[in-house]
Amino acid sequence: MLDRIREAVHLHRRRAAAVSTALALCASGVLVAAASSATVLVAAPPAAALDNGLARTPQMGFNDWNAYGCNVSESLIESTAQAMHTDGMQAAGYTYVNIDDCWMTHSRDSAGRLVPDPAKFPDGIAGTAAYVHSLGLKLGIYEDAGTATCAGYPGSLGHETTDAQTFASWGVDYLKYDNCNNNGVPAQSRYTAMRDALAATGRPILFSLCNWGQENVWTWGAGVGNSWRTTGDINASFSSMLSIFHSNAGLAAYAGPGHWNDPDMLEVGNGSLTQTEARSEFSLWSEMAAPLIAGTNIASASSATLSTLTNTRVIAVDQDPLGKQGVLVSSAGGLDVLAKPLSNGDVAVALFNETGSTATISTTAGAVGKTGASSYTLTDLWSGAVSSTSGTISASVPSHGTVMYRLSGGSSTGSDPSGPIRAVGAGRCLDVPGSTSTAGTQVDIWDCNGGANQLWTRTASGQLTVTSGGARMCLDAYDNRTAPGTKVEIWSCNGQANQQWQVNADGTIVGTQSGLCLDVTQAATANGTPVELWTCNGASNQHWTLS
Repeated sequence: MLDRIREAVHLHRRRAAAVSTALALCASGVLVAAASSATVLVAAPPAAALDNGLARTPQMGFNDWNAYGCNVSESLIESTAQAMHTDGMQAAGYTYVNIDDCWMTHSRDSAGRLVPDPAKFPDGIAGTAAYVHSLGLKLGIYEDAGTATCAGYPGSLGHETTDAQTFASWGVDYLKYDNCNNNGVPAQSRYTAMRDALAATGRPILFSLCNWGQENVWTWGAGVGNSWRTTGDINASFSSMLSIFHSNAGLAAYAGPGHWNDPDMLEVGNGSLTQTEARSEFSLWSEMAAPLIAGTNIASASSATLSTLTNTRVIAVDQDPLGKQGVLVSSAGGLDVLAKPLSNGDVAVALFNETGSTATISTTAGAVGKTGASSYTLTDLWSGAVSSTSGTISASVPSHGTVMYRLSGGSSTGSDPSGPIRAVGAGRCLDVPGSTSTAGTQVDIWDCNGGANQLWTRTASGQLTVTSGGARMCLDAYDNRTAPGTKVEIWSCNGQANQQWQVNADGTIVGTQSGLCLDVTQAATANGTPVELWTCNGASNQHWTLS
């Protein structure tokens, strides 16, 4: 959580190093099934989720760090719990009251156990937990998967069993596990060691991984924790919130019940965020099925802050039991449309204006995954207003603001989940170079790394879409050409035949318009090799696997 580690935050935007690539390939679920003379395109099952029965919907609660830093204490945690109990937050679904760094002494006791700071926690963590539990809430605690926490207190590396048993004996319900001072030990092994230690206690403890999005954690996190941070630390500014939104938005394929992408705690009520920006953060985090962990002074929160944090219509989107993270439908000129399918067949639609002036943002029912009705119902989730539409969804959205609707009626079009498309001959993934959103950029192959620019979605209309550079783009045959050698590029989705693809059981991907195969140029295997259309010939450079 310290500034000195922020430079490590956005590794998933860069080309993965060899070790990270190996982890991503092992954990991403890419599967190659060989028949006698052809490689078959197989949909691999998703990675098994951590089976501890927790976080079936994204966790909701409070953490003290954003508002208080190291100034944590028993009295602060108990007064916050009491405020949540009486101000509507608990009733709205907030369950966990979480202690962050600086709660312990600088040395373990003679038996090697962690010691709560007696000045800060005179009744110990067990006494604090008992008070929180008496209100019907749950207690969370912080530790680090290194030799020391980010603030320099004892870490759990090498002490996982003892510390897990200690937490369980105190009645802890949630562990946030940070990543400082890790001695270069791979994250997956460090976090797995604590996962196993927690499981061995027999106490249900929600496990929140906080390794700042390093080592493509989303590709292996589901089997280790209930959530994983996808980025570095947030701060209470619009620019920070916006950057983290862009980093998290393309990772929808990895989230689901019991395992969630975590774009960090809410800054609603803090710093320079305006009320409009705070509503945007809350809307976007809910649309992305993110944990909702409030990080403000709850006991002194304004009515506006509490109104934002307890909007039950928006919370219902975050907590929808289908467990789908919303995806970017379009993103042009800083005007974003996101769609999140819901368990009853509705779709939550967020219209987000990143720009500095009011703008009209529009989409359609078809674009967000609904069809088959002459009239749909739109519920504004902030105002509660209900209206009808023949299919157009449009609003005037203030600068940095978000309008959020629930769209009802018709039926869902559905689509396959996102995942990498792997070139069998090269063993590398179909990739948008540099994570650009520039239309006309030719796609290539690159080491599989789990980045958003390598996650492709097959739509019901036969498109292959990718969210790259924050924009949803389609795989496209250049200029509607049908000759061998035509470059394959990304382009704004337009429904034309040169953006429709047939994914075949023999491992080929064929352009509907051209009848030509998706082909790695000249059967090369190096990173950066461009992809084109070519006459189908059965060669390995025309075989692909989808996860």
